[in-house]
Amino acid sequence: MTEERDGIIVLVDENGEEIEFEHLDTITMNNSNYVVLLPLDEDQDDEIEEVVILKVVEDENGDDTLVPVEDEEELNEVFEEFKIRMEGEFDFIEEEE
Repeated sequence: MTEERDGIIVLVDENGEEIEFEHLDTITMNNSNYVVLLPLDEDQDDEIEEVVILKVVEDENGDDTLVPVEDEEELNEVFEEFKIRMEGEFDFIEEEE
């Protein structure tokens, strides 16, 4: 279940709990749409530690649904595009392997 208001998207997790996210970007790649979301946390400071990337797919009723991206290569490709688009707005820190 998804609800959107003023750039805030509310998703319901598998336990039925509502989680609020800020919609940062929508990216179209390889004939698919992806949304990049920032989890909203009341204790959050100005640093963003992680974003959530979900794929927009059409369900059996023709409605758009957000699903996790299972393919790590696909996920990395979308994240790299997000970094390019947002490089002036965010400082990205590369994690060391």
